[in-house]
Amino acid sequence: MYLKELSILNFKNFPQEEMEFCPRLNVFLGNNGAGKTNLMDAIYYLSFCKSYFNNIDSQSIRHDENFLMIQGNYLLNDKNEAVLCSIKKGQKKQFKRNRKDYEKLSDHIGLLPLVMVSPSDIKLILDGSDVRRKFVNGVISQYDKEYLEDLLVYQKALAQRNALLKDFASKRHFDAVSLEIWTEPIIETGERIHKKRLEYIKEFIPIFNKHYNFISGENEIVSLEYSSQLDNEDFREVLKRSLEKDRQFQYTTAGIHKDDLELSLGGYPIKQTGSQGQKKSYLVALKLAQFDFIKKVTGITPIFLLDDIFDKLDRHRVAKILELVAGNNFGQIFITDTGPERIDPILKGLNAEYRIFTIQNNSALLNP
Repeated sequence: MYLKELSILNFKNFPQEEMEFCPRLNVFLGNNGAGKTNLMDAIYYLSFCKSYFNNIDSQSIRHDENFLMIQGNYLLNDKNEAVLCSIKKGQKKQFKRNRKDYEKLSDHIGLLPLVMVSPSDIKLILDGSDVRRKFVNGVISQYDKEYLEDLLVYQKALAQRNALLKDFASKRHFDAVSLEIWTEPIIETGERIHKKRLEYIKEFIPIFNKHYNFISGENEIVSLEYSSQLDNEDFREVLKRSLEKDRQFQYTTAGIHKDDLELSLGGYPIKQTGSQGQKKSYLVALKLAQFDFIKKVTGITPIFLLDDIFDKLDRHRVAKILELVAGNNFGQIFITDTGPERIDPILKGLNAEYRIFTIQNNSALLNP
């Protein structure tokens, strides 16, 4: 699978742009703020029906305009696929595949698998557990529709249960029957979600270790572990035990929405002990493992977006990453960087087709 053509209209800083890509390496070069990341985000939109960076669609519309459009033409399983996203202020977002509207946007997720690495992903290491759960959910949802549906049901039931707990506290009245109505779907979907997360992490860990060792030259020991309150206890019992605490705090304090990934370097949390280069290497290894895993379970090679990841990495690690993604295991790659000095010599030494685009003045120019 690869993206052949991208057309955008009124997307962020771009008034209008049409680009043709090669099936392998595509590089966007330009100063900070030129719009390189915006082009990456447009490609991400076409796979996930949303921005990688902003949950409010209208904020992706160019200033002083009231709509945007993103269209991509793909080659998928030897067939042409056209995907269109259009957003107009005050109206429902439209998403079409080959000119046909989707009934549910979730039906599109997984059709065009994609993995993105961005400087903002450092939150995976530095921020709270919700970011790491989102990472796990994003991987599994691309290949397991039932998991995505269970996740949506769980989140809805959790919100309703939390609202009831808050309502009980304000009215000083507790209704166990009403609470059970929302507790049951939480247990039913939560147990399935937990099981699938365990299965995923078991396969994911050795893939992650392999990639980190390659990037670092096998000079560092890293580990990745999954932690859940359901690991050694029945979910129903977990919720029963936490009920009084739930009533006190007015929200559901236990469940798979508290799961986490424990990220370590040399036996200690990488958040506390890792250098900037080690943290970025860890992050890239996570995303490379995500890529490999999705490719294995779907049979489709995802598009890989590497947005401004080379800063804070030494030349050896940059070369190792580019050597890896230029190999036969990968398909179409998009890379951004501020200039040709760092990436040009490495690209010329690789045996792979590539195109370079210079991004400036709100437009993209293909380098000769």
